[in-house]
Amino acid sequence: MLKNGSNVSKNPALLTDQDSHVDDGDENPERGNWTNKTEYMLSMIGFAIGLGNVWRFPYVAYKNGGGAFLIPYFLMLVLCGIPLFFLESAIGQFCSQGPVNMWRAVPLLQGVGLSMVVVNAITSILYNVIIAYSLFYMFSSFQSPLPWASCLSEAGSNCTNTPTVYCNVSGVLVTNWTLQNSTCPSANMITVTMQSPSEQYWDHVALQRSSGLDETGPVVWHLALCLLLSSILVAAALIKGIKSSGKVVYFTAPFPYVVILILLIRGVTLEGARDGIEFYIGSQSNWTKLREAQVWKDAATQTFYSLSIASGGVVALASYGNFHNNMFMDTIIVTLCNHGTSVFAGFAIFSILGHMAHVYGKPIGAVVKEGFGLAFIAYPDALAKLPISPLWSVLFFLMLFIIGLDSQFTLLEVTTTCLTDAFPEFFKSKRALLTIVTCIIIFFLGLPCVTRAGIYWVTLIDHFTTSWVMLILAIMEIVGFCYIYGGNRIIKDIEMMIGKKNVCFWVWWRASWFFITPCILVAILIWSLMTFVPPTYGKIKFPKWGLSLGWCITACILIWIPVVTIYKLIRAKGSPWKRLKSLCSPSEEWHPFLDIYRGERYAQKTSS
Repeated sequence: MLKNGSNVSKNPALLTDQDSHVDDGDENPERGNWTNKTEYMLSMIGFAIGLGNVWRFPYVAYKNGGGAFLIPYFLMLVLCGIPLFFLESAIGQFCSQGPVNMWRAVPLLQGVGLSMVVVNAITSILYNVIIAYSLFYMFSSFQSPLPWASCLSEAGSNCTNTPTVYCNVSGVLVTNWTLQNSTCPSANMITVTMQSPSEQYWDHVALQRSSGLDETGPVVWHLALCLLLSSILVAAALIKGIKSSGKVVYFTAPFPYVVILILLIRGVTLEGARDGIEFYIGSQSNWTKLREAQVWKDAATQTFYSLSIASGGVVALASYGNFHNNMFMDTIIVTLCNHGTSVFAGFAIFSILGHMAHVYGKPIGAVVKEGFGLAFIAYPDALAKLPISPLWSVLFFLMLFIIGLDSQFTLLEVTTTCLTDAFPEFFKSKRALLTIVTCIIIFFLGLPCVTRAGIYWVTLIDHFTTSWVMLILAIMEIVGFCYIYGGNRIIKDIEMMIGKKNVCFWVWWRASWFFITPCILVAILIWSLMTFVPPTYGKIKFPKWGLSLGWCITACILIWIPVVTIYKLIRAKGSPWKRLKSLCSPSEEWHPFLDIYRGERYAQKTSS
């Protein structure tokens, strides 16, 4: 093996038999590598494919024209999703460091990396709570009939098993409007303000929901126990870092596809399923929607968030890859799998919602929900109407649990990776202890979210953590690596890993990184700020102090960027211009992790 100061650049084509060992899973034993490419790809896919693919995309597609929405959705994948995913994969693989140390390339902006870690920590708290919800519903599904199949007598009389829908036709209220009649215009449709059994179960049993954020109430113990179980399972899977989580993903990554396929096969056999699928993406597609700017904004936003860009997860996972891994092909595979999964899941969701609309005699649009409303109210309600309903319910909530678990693996891996990279002499031999302590902290921080006001905390934190904050981090990432570090440097670094590419190959990436992608992100950010609406849970508004706390959460995430910048400028030496220039240049520690890959460009730094 070549030592410090080597002037030889390791290109795959130049590897000799003696050096060929660097391409196996033990290339970087000091820091760790994926055992094989399969584990890496399954982990990437498991991280990218999250709850947004199942409980948000179908609703967004339905709202924005059905099948017509696929055009802007996949176009935004090409213009925005793939360029950013490729950039983050390349950075992580090149330096073999997490989202904090990767900013050794631009020390001035190292605070962006800290902000990414804070986002991950907060998001991991939310995901832990959602996993707890899924576990509770999965355990509750082992009953026949399902506990939300009928109204709860002790919860009051504001519940009905057969919701009534009225349609105002020429001033006359027509009861139980059905799809067999001409479609009732949404403006004329009147629904009775009564809870369905599934909504009653969600509010009074699962959440034991209070009247608002002001009324915290005690901890809901069945949710707290599920939260504890979730933390234990995550800790067990990550106890040895990627060496243990890489084995778990052989089950957790493909399993959701199996469940979605089973639900789809069952769904399409139900009466009304065809109407649901057509409403989702079929003959009822509204092509005129493509003329609306909101549709393109929603397509870009859904693409951005579903790929979990700018959260540090992609960088952390790629940092454990082999240096000469072809991250370009990985990017294409993972991003297409992500978008394909969204479309695929939508068929399963809408086939069963179509049946639900048929049973209730309601327009399909009246039963479509997103987020918690879909996962824990509308879909459980539909599953309760099926034969052998406990089986389908167990499968559905097991799928939600697995999807959340996959994402949670990477969220916590980002935190432990950054700590290990920052203090290798302390945490390298204590990786198991670090993982356990991290999971314990995440568990205790999640306890306020499983009180009777917990759902309000989850909604508030989610709104102020994963909205336009991520857009700011992505924009800073592009500014830092494409404009300050330099596009030419990035291209040379990538070519060190995957070999020389022709000029035409880089023309597209230059256009994307320097103009197309940042313009899209800036446009979405401005639009999001201009159209900002304070969050609510249903019709319940948050108190002013709650909204102020939400803005404080946002500030706690972004404050690291100016704080670290000012700190580094103060600590630097020389005139203000020299300080700025030195902090915009790569530090001495910016180079490939292993000596043999540093080559001529980084040999000087290595020898010094």
